Amino acid sequence: MTAEPWVSVDQIAEHLGVTRDSIYRWIDRKGLPAHRVGRLWKFQVSEVDDWVRVGGAEEDSSSSVRDGK
Repeated sequence: MTAEPWVSVDQIAEHLGVTRDSIYRWIDRKGLPAHRVGRLWKFQVSEVDDWVRVGGAEEDSSSSVRDGK
């Protein structure tokens, strides 16, 4: 069995079709599964995909209104 590779912020942002800023915000505010390796954030695509499937990336309508979006 081959271990799943770790991917960077840029790679996971591209995978999800969002910006790097969104990734950092989701780590901080929404619990995006990420792992610190020194100064870098690393991700396993399967963990992130599972997080998206269970609604982790859903927009919080109350914060959107509060943030003026």
